[in-house]
Amino acid sequence: MRSTITIMNAKGGVGKSTLVLTLAETLAACHGKRVLVIDSDAHASISNMLMRPDWVQAFQGQGRSIVDYLIAAVLKNETLPWISFLSAGVSDVDDARTVDLMPGGGHLTLFEREVSKAGLETRLRQAVRTLLAEARSAYDFVLIDSAPGLSVLTEVWLREVDFYLSPTKPDYISTHGLQFLGQFSQRDTAMGFAECLGVIISMKDRAAFEDAQYERWLRQNSKLPCFDQVIPRATSLQTAAHFCPRPRSYWAKYPGETGKALRQLAAELLVRNSAALTRKSYREGRAAE
Repeated sequence: MRSTITIMNAKGGVGKSTLVLTLAETLAACHGKRVLVIDSDAHASISNMLMRPDWVQAFQGQGRSIVDYLIAAVLKNETLPWISFLSAGVSDVDDARTVDLMPGGGHLTLFEREVSKAGLETRLRQAVRTLLAEARSAYDFVLIDSAPGLSVLTEVWLREVDFYLSPTKPDYISTHGLQFLGQFSQRDTAMGFAECLGVIISMKDRAAFEDAQYERWLRQNSKLPCFDQVIPRATSLQTAAHFCPRPRSYWAKYPGETGKALRQLAAELLVRNSAALTRKSYREGRAAE
């Protein structure tokens, strides 16, 4: 059940990077999955959540970020082993040692500008397709933390991965970002587009009447299926975003109800992923007939 999944909402600030972090560590610690996280956001948020900041800076200084890999593959047309751009066992959770990372780089926007200026979108798509195919053979899950908005590289991820997940806060602006993404997926359908595994409602305040209203609205009106499990707003999740130099257990990092919610979310993801892979295999089999 190997899958490549990008986590995407056209709106920023919806808990995207935190979702990638918690899913990666829960899948590794609680389900024994090998997970590769690809940081495709110029802010390198997930990189700083999974590694010490000075390690992130060292990787960037050595030219070992995902952007450096793509610069070599696309702008320079070089063939380099993608595994040399990995940092292995990056989580600070001592029982999640099967999480690896391709760190992000701050010059992503400049790279995308050069790709567009030189008309190299096709080469970029081929490079991403090759990377994902090889990574899929080595990992159970490849999770891409995409930048908000629909940049050149973000669109390529959405067209090349197997599936995508859309986190959203229960508010108007965040849900509007979902609608924009849904409309975009219907454009240029011949180019292909990832299947949506569902919408994950995150950062919900249990005590807020407005949050409950928007959750009900989403479940009734969204064209995309909502996950049953909601991720609550919790201090422990804010704390989890800070890398801890001393390894800690999964249960210490995600205590109580927060950990329970994350484990239920990961279990639901596994079920949805398995069903989606079955559908995908069926469609590909029919197409080959």
